[in-house]
Amino acid sequence: MARERVLVIEDSAETQQLLAELVLEPNGYRHLAAMDGEEGLRIALEENPDLIVLDMQLPKMNGLEVMMALKERNVDIPIIFTTVRESVDLVVQAFRLGARDYVIKPFGPLEMQEAIRRVLASTALREERDQLTQKLLEVNRQLQKQLQELNVIYTIGRSVTSLLDLNQVLNRVVDAAVYLADAEEGMLLLLDEEENELYLRAAKNVDDKIAHVLRMRVDDSVAGRVIQTGRPVFLTGERAKVVTGYLARTLLYLPLRVPDRGVVGVLGVINRKEEQSFSERDVFLLSALADYAAIAIANARLFEALEAERLKLETVLREAQEAIIVVDNENRVLLCNRAACDALDIVEAEVVGKPVEIAIPHPVLNSLFSEGYSTKRAVRCEVALNTGRTLNAQITPVPGVGQVLMMQDITYLKELDRIKSEFVTTISHDLRTPLTTIQGYIELLPKAGSLNAQQQEFILRARNSMETITALLNTFLDIDMLEAGLEMEMQPCDLVQIVEEAIQRYRPQIEQRKQELRWEPPSGIPPVGGNPYRLRQVVENLLSNATKFTAEGGWIAVSVEKDQNHVIVHVADNGIGIPPAEQPYIFDKFYRVESDETMGIPGSGLGLALVKSVIDRHRGRVWVESRPGVGSVFSFILPVLQS
Repeated sequence: MARERVLVIEDSAETQQLLAELVLEPNGYRHLAAMDGEEGLRIALEENPDLIVLDMQLPKMNGLEVMMALKERNVDIPIIFTTVRESVDLVVQAFRLGARDYVIKPFGPLEMQEAIRRVLASTALREERDQLTQKLLEVNRQLQKQLQELNVIYTIGRSVTSLLDLNQVLNRVVDAAVYLADAEEGMLLLLDEEENELYLRAAKNVDDKIAHVLRMRVDDSVAGRVIQTGRPVFLTGERAKVVTGYLARTLLYLPLRVPDRGVVGVLGVINRKEEQSFSERDVFLLSALADYAAIAIANARLFEALEAERLKLETVLREAQEAIIVVDNENRVLLCNRAACDALDIVEAEVVGKPVEIAIPHPVLNSLFSEGYSTKRAVRCEVALNTGRTLNAQITPVPGVGQVLMMQDITYLKELDRIKSEFVTTISHDLRTPLTTIQGYIELLPKAGSLNAQQQEFILRARNSMETITALLNTFLDIDMLEAGLEMEMQPCDLVQIVEEAIQRYRPQIEQRKQELRWEPPSGIPPVGGNPYRLRQVVENLLSNATKFTAEGGWIAVSVEKDQNHVIVHVADNGIGIPPAEQPYIFDKFYRVESDETMGIPGSGLGLALVKSVIDRHRGRVWVESRPGVGSVFSFILPVLQS
């Protein structure tokens, strides 16, 4: 079993104990402990341990100072340093001082155990290598350098994905490029497409006077050649000119490629004093850095575009005339625009971040938010304000955000609706009197004398027209009552029984048209809360439409089913169907599908409008699925009556 001595320089007694009891002693390592940097340096010089586990933050001397002191004394002890955050500068500096590996706090025993094993194994290899030829020593040094290079590139890659500050990322890329290529200077140039020039975006060791004015024409510079060809450029000697008056002994430029945009810039390293050549390995490593820089640029531009769009959207929401309130998934207010603040007499700064039930002092809106939160579907209602205004409020769930409440001022529409209701009531009343008189005279005509067949047919047509007008007036009044919000008597309703009663009424018409009726009364359907008369109207209207728009010999299918906490009724047929373009409007008043197939089929266009009004008053939903020439399925859903 291994007996290597491991010096832990760590000011946390708990961490010392953890490493001793869970990592070092179980694996046969001898534990040496120091609680500060000065003590650790002394023990390291006296004991010459096989490995040092060194914390970066220490009293008296920090980790970097300890490593520098050991290096000044030519003491080569493998070091694993620990730090609370990952930093490119720290990693580069620590590896330059001889660190072999690092671990980010907090770490687990297995992670530290693996790092110790890896470093000691590497140290053992180095000791064996000392006994081999100088060539093998050089190979191992190269491998160690490559490991450090890869660590630097890996750290840069993590920075690209974790940092939004483009300046910080690009400066790190240039610093790493100078380090990896062992160059004197480094620069990153971006393309100004309008001016067709490259300008300096980040630099390392470049003279400030030159950096402030450094711009290169794409068509008259070495860096511009990289933009034009998309390939690296390597120059030495007299050809190595950056710009006029700025000469280099060696330089290496690499392209920055952004998907869908091509080459947008150049990463370069320069030696102005030493004519030290750059290798293929340098090209490989710096190409990886160039790719990271390109990704960072693309991410930054995408973030800027998204941020601009976000600000536009936020401005639109804030300045919209409709009142808008946005809450998160916890029902906390994210946004409350000016119109909403004015309507509810609140201040946005005082409500943002608060629970909606505290921020919005309106019981109806609070109830609406609660219902939307629990049902996860759009809900709406009308909200009366103390000022006399009426708002139409609708809450819509937005996945990943929460809920959005939009409110439109419908005060003027309510007034128009009141005037319309009065008009409908007056007209209906005024029409019923003459209609009653006409109907009376029609009934008296046979008593005034015998009528021939043609006269009897005329009377029948007049009676049918009278019934149509009366039904139309009744439907008008029904819709008006529903839209006026007049209270309906609600009670537990058996939808199966209601459907059965509606079917019995329409069975003669269905049989007369030789249509097949498919209906199997189900069992176990729970009751719903509603008005039996109005719900029967809904089913009768749907059956009437199915009968009228299905040819003789066709079929009509009615079904009732339970779906979790709801009951769904379907009325299907294999009739003429409804074109997709017409389907969004069929529940509007007086809307009828005009086609060759519907010519001659009687109807006022109010039946489906009545259906929607009734279902809306029952807090349900009605919809249609239809294909021309195949048939239609009208469905409505109602919540189960809660006991």
